[in-house]
Amino acid sequence: MTERLETGLPALDEMLGGGLLPGTLTVVLGATGIGKTQLGLQFLNHGLQQEGQRGIIYDMTSRGDSQSHADYARRLFDWTLREGSKHGQSAADLWSAETARSDTLHLFERTGRRVTLSDMDFDQQKEWKAELNRKLLDTIRFFYGNFIHGVRRCVIDGIEPAERASDSFQYDLFEYIHNQILRKESDWVARDLLRQEFSRHAPQVAAHSYDARQIGCLMLCTTKEVLLDDLIARPIESGDVLANANTIILMGKTRESGRMGRALHIAKHRGSACDERIAPFEIGPRGLVVS
Repeated sequence: MTERLETGLPALDEMLGGGLLPGTLTVVLGATGIGKTQLGLQFLNHGLQQEGQRGIIYDMTSRGDSQSHADYARRLFDWTLREGSKHGQSAADLWSAETARSDTLHLFERTGRRVTLSDMDFDQQKEWKAELNRKLLDTIRFFYGNFIHGVRRCVIDGIEPAERASDSFQYDLFEYIHNQILRKESDWVARDLLRQEFSRHAPQVAAHSYDARQIGCLMLCTTKEVLLDDLIARPIESGDVLANANTIILMGKTRESGRMGRALHIAKHRGSACDERIAPFEIGPRGLVVS
């Protein structure tokens, strides 16, 4: 049986039947400030114990700063995040972990773009799509350069609410990342990145191959719904990313006897039986603690 990817939260792993299945997508849904980023960082940090390498963060936030990743990582795990290059590197830099490995990439920082294409006119959409294409090689390089050096887990953060997933550039880009990078054989990812230089670097590509079926991905999506009950009642659109996810974890506020709390619920988990209870959690000095 394929070894599960432990989340770093023992109670959550128990609810998941041992952890997340590698080679699959997990979507975490919840309002701003509920604890999604802390959950993601605990999952990434646990990679150091389970695989010998911490995971990586791809931040899609386009307005304002990142999701406080650096502050949380430093405070929770004494982990100083290394920012990936936004200006490209030579192919030769890929084969050394010292030059290829990084912890986070935030390509859209302060671009001021809205996440929905309907907010832009035709010319703005054309300009924005051209900018996305220019950033695509940096995106491929970030993931490939980490995976060839042992990273086996990643978090995609900063996904903002959209009325329709099909109207969001973030979901559109995620579909590319998921299908053309995370789930693609490593030599084909190398071909997309190296292009005309592939033949020259073919021996290094072969020596640094990895199995995409061992990579786990958490996608952290901000929702308008705050209460856990509202998230549980939320319908899944046909064709949206939730329909294709192996696991869906809902995180929301609860109200009981005049007091507010936090709880999570596993709404979907293919591959094994899971505990479907509503599990309270707290955010402590070392991150999330699930009851």
